[in-house]
Amino acid sequence: MKINKRLHEEGTRAILITLAVSVAITFLVNWAWPSQTVWHYLLYAFLTVVLVLTVRFFRVPIWRKTTREENAVLSPADGIVAANEVVMEDEYFHEKRRQISIFMSIYNVHINFFPFDGEVTYYKYHPGKFLLAFKPKSSSDNEHNTIIVKDKKGREIMVRQIAGFVARRIVCDLQPGDESIAGEELGMIRFGSRVDVFLPLDAETKVKIGDMTIGKETVLAKLR
Repeated sequence: MKINKRLHEEGTRAILITLAVSVAITFLVNWAWPSQTVWHYLLYAFLTVVLVLTVRFFRVPIWRKTTREENAVLSPADGIVAANEVVMEDEYFHEKRRQISIFMSIYNVHINFFPFDGEVTYYKYHPGKFLLAFKPKSSSDNEHNTIIVKDKKGREIMVRQIAGFVARRIVCDLQPGDESIAGEELGMIRFGSRVDVFLPLDAETKVKIGDMTIGKETVLAKLR
């Protein structure tokens, strides 16, 4: 799915609701207390900030260029690297993998991107809890989507979209057989959460905990 607009279509409803609520609150406040005071202006400022943040949340970074490096696994999300460790992956690989977790705040772009070229070979939605996304158990216990991408050399990586305490909607419309093109949209998570990437143990990692990542630009690792 190519991204060619400045606001994501998922934001239309949220932006219109925010605008409608802001207008309704402004009307009711002015009807009940018509004389303008400093509290009125503070309310207007607060409602404006909420509307701007809502619009900003659904921004699409059409100005970005996809990093193109041989064997590179790109970051599927904007955020901060919250984990970089070897774990046992029990859903698909059933073996140890290197897990790199990216925590997204409400200020980040929340579109998720394919990390490298290939084909979607596995996709599964898992209902679950809504724990704080930076907790380790959120990777398996929270509501999440699991996506496996396989390239022409047979190398596979897993991308896991994880809902969080605030994020209550994961957007992803993939099926096995879909093409994966590095830097194109994979989906999105609304209002802050986390994305995990599971790599082969021999992958050469390029990030460490605390690093900032930029979706489809930052190289997380190089595959052997």
